[in-house]
Amino acid sequence: MDTVQQSLSGFSLDLGPLKEPLGFIRVLEWVFAIFAFATTGGYSGATHINVTCPSKDPTDVPAVFRYPFRLSAQPYQLPTCVEGQTNSTYLQGDFSSSAEFFVCVGVFGFLYCTATLILYLGYQSVYRQTSRGPIIDLLLTAAFAFLWLVSSSAWGKGLTDVKWATNPDNIVESCSYCKPGEFPSMGRLNASVIFGFLNLILWAGNCWFIFKETTFHKDPNQPATSQEGGAPGP
Repeated sequence: MDTVQQSLSGFSLDLGPLKEPLGFIRVLEWVFAIFAFATTGGYSGATHINVTCPSKDPTDVPAVFRYPFRLSAQPYQLPTCVEGQTNSTYLQGDFSSSAEFFVCVGVFGFLYCTATLILYLGYQSVYRQTSRGPIIDLLLTAAFAFLWLVSSSAWGKGLTDVKWATNPDNIVESCSYCKPGEFPSMGRLNASVIFGFLNLILWAGNCWFIFKETTFHKDPNQPATSQEGGAPGP
């Protein structure tokens, strides 16, 4: 215990692990986790509806929506063909669960990458001092790989539903004097799903390199060979 406490108090920066797959892939995971939750969490877009009344000029009505995509909680004012009257209208659907789950996995993945990079670069001796560190790292990395699979799949389905609910062609079906306008830009959200599955590949692939750091991958005959080499001859 005293040795561990002394090691924890002595931070020693060593950039060597960044040249190895273990550290390099962890940096990539750190970067792509940021891209995943930032492209989703900060999104705001608008779908457009054209109101066409016989006695009025066409009016473009934007229906704004944003993360976490509780569309039914974001009203917009839709003019009617009666002078001075508007209807408070809502987009349909609540897709916050899949979006928030995806962002949550991204944020926690980012925090875990930050913590392990500090461990790799500053406390490498503590990480390798016992077999417990690499084993815990392996289990948590595998768990995050599974979470990226689930959250990316869920958010991919949620994004498909968001696109349908914000499609002007679908919105104007219930409005006889409306025509579809400009489609919302979804490139950023499409990128978020791609980043999610890229994170899945990175975290799952990194399990192999962390596994090589554990005692499960070491040659069981290696200690015996070292002892035989040090034993005196007959």
